[in-house]
Amino acid sequence: MTFPPAGTAPTPTPTPTPTPTPTDLLIFLAVARTGRFTTAAESLGLNHTTVSRRITALEKALDGRLLARAVGGWELTELGERARTAAEGVESAVSLLRGSDAEAQQISGVVRMSATDGFSAYIAAPAVAVLQRRHPLLRVEIVTVTRRALQHRSGLDIEVVVGEPQVHRAESILLGYYSLGMYASRRYLKAHGTPTTIAELTEHPLVYFVDSMLQVDDLDAPRRLVPQMRESLSSTNVFVHVEGTRAGAGIGFLPCFMADQHADLVRLLPEDFQERLPYWMVLRTESLRLPAVAALVAALRAQMESYAPALLGRNVITGKDIAN
Repeated sequence: MTFPPAGTAPTPTPTPTPTPTPTDLLIFLAVARTGRFTTAAESLGLNHTTVSRRITALEKALDGRLLARAVGGWELTELGERARTAAEGVESAVSLLRGSDAEAQQISGVVRMSATDGFSAYIAAPAVAVLQRRHPLLRVEIVTVTRRALQHRSGLDIEVVVGEPQVHRAESILLGYYSLGMYASRRYLKAHGTPTTIAELTEHPLVYFVDSMLQVDDLDAPRRLVPQMRESLSSTNVFVHVEGTRAGAGIGFLPCFMADQHADLVRLLPEDFQERLPYWMVLRTESLRLPAVAALVAALRAQMESYAPALLGRNVITGKDIAN
């Protein structure tokens, strides 16, 4: 047996370099898609601490930062983008090991989206119902809000807004258009008379959004077209506009696809008030790679297309129909 010379320090055993694990990559992929540890943890059935610990381990194995702090969440670094691509490869490989072709085609998981009240009720809800008939394990959470597109949609997979969004590092998709018009209830018109000109219309109170809280410039048409109209009932919820108008609170500036559902509402001066606004969908680029998100995007677009005539208000009821 040979011994090192006296006074010579033994050669240290090299520390093995940590190897990225498939589990850590899949956990990282959930964070990359949602932008938040807590949301990713919930979708994976883990706690926040576990997710944080596994991301730290993965960064140590890859010798670099994968995530950078952003407003409201996390964004991928250059190394994070490469890790995401690798993680998607792991995800694809795992999906091939499922027990049958039918199981492999099943979409599951949670998709979170935000949209306006009207879009959520008439477009998103029916689209989700159709999609879930084919994929019963899919869950969709909808937050109803009327606002501009967020620059950092952390925790959201899809955001639907009114008006063209100005966003960075995100995909913007035009879904289609809808029309708004002036409406009043038949009972209101019987009691207060039917305006036949814009001048006469301005003598009536307006049912619409709260001016000081309206965040979407495209929805400011009444203040631009008939600034003389005094406010009667204001709300951040468009269903309140519709029901307030039906109850006789004043003349409502309403989405045609919602107002035309009610025979007791009459559209006024359609030649003068036919505002046409676009619905846009905004989502993180990496979210489109998620099968559940891609499936919901396709379902929303299909529902928009099938509902297009109603959205544009082609079944116009004018003041001439009041006596019928």
